[in-house]
Amino acid sequence: MRILVFNENHHELTRPEIAERYPLGIHGTVAAALVERLGPAADITTATQDQPGYGLTREAVEDTDVLIWWSHLLHAEMDDVTVDRIRRRVLDGMGLVVLHSGAGSKLFTSLMGTSCDRRWRHGEDRHLVWTVKPGHPIAAGIPQPLVIPHDEMYGEPFDIPDPDELVFLSSFSGGEVFRSGACFTRGAGRIFYFGAGDQECPVYHQKEVQDVIANAVRWAAPTGPIGEYFVDEPSPVGWWER
Repeated sequence: MRILVFNENHHELTRPEIAERYPLGIHGTVAAALVERLGPAADITTATQDQPGYGLTREAVEDTDVLIWWSHLLHAEMDDVTVDRIRRRVLDGMGLVVLHSGAGSKLFTSLMGTSCDRRWRHGEDRHLVWTVKPGHPIAAGIPQPLVIPHDEMYGEPFDIPDPDELVFLSSFSGGEVFRSGACFTRGAGRIFYFGAGDQECPVYHQKEVQDVIANAVRWAAPTGPIGEYFVDEPSPVGWWER
């Protein structure tokens, strides 16, 4: 299984306190956790937005079975050709795991067909992640509830289509709730959105959060060769704004 962990990497390069919290970057922290859990059977690499081609060249994307995505402030700076290339790879069967503020990325909104806007409150809330589909593979071994001591609040309404399956529902100190673990299928590809993980908090260092991401990678991984199911033509300009 070939896994690519993408991180915008803006906060780590511009804010010393974030770099101190994530000395490997969010991408490096997530990748290291996956190495521990998936072992030598997985080929795990990373990409960041400051790299040439965002680290998401045609070759890199075509060599990926599951893409993990974290982005925040630079959604609009990702060029449309790159986004369309990844979207088509998902439709052809590549797995996609979108984390936290990656919900606002061009990639996720294009695959959902909605704004993916949500309520939010900056701070350090207690975040409880409740399993609402305990038999789902992504919930395997996850405590009920998963307690994240400090996290940013994301709350309903969350402008996404009805998930194919809802695995987790979150609650926060202020009483808000959020569909924080949602599964979708687009084309031949499986997509999982997981809401935990603001850069201001050490969420991705937490074992149980790392377990969720590893479970999600296993679930999203294609079960056979990734095929070319759709005509290889560029999408029209402005497709993500429709």
